[in-house]
Amino acid sequence: MRRLLVSTIVALPLLAGCGLLPGNLADEPTRVVFFTEDSSALDESARGVVTNAATLAKENPTAPVVVLGFADPDGGRAYNRALSDARAQAVAEQLRQDGVDQQRIVVSPRGAVPFEMMPLESRRVEIRVGGGSPPR
Repeated sequence: MRRLLVSTIVALPLLAGCGLLPGNLADEPTRVVFFTEDSSALDESARGVVTNAATLAKENPTAPVVVLGFADPDGGRAYNRALSDARAQAVAEQLRQDGVDQQRIVVSPRGAVPFEMMPLESRRVEIRVGGGSPPR
């Protein structure tokens, strides 16, 4: 899977051929918002990613909007769980402010994940429009 890093935005392609997504959502990438260490604040770039996801959600009013929060492995388990939840809640709140019905938003804090290519990648929230239930 290829990744494209632009400022603080990375698009991770979904598996379009799985047949689980309705119509025009099959080719839509997961929207990813990145955070600085120990923060759940949305910067201007992050708000742009969320607004883009909100636009897609409003164009597909029956699709669920799954918001998955992550943290890096530094810190304790409880702290990272709370931080991943705070990040996911911040994104969900911005989605609501951008006009997405709260009933459609599923928030799932995932806690800490190992560092990937760089620490920033672990400090993220993934937004999946039409992505169904969050993975276990």
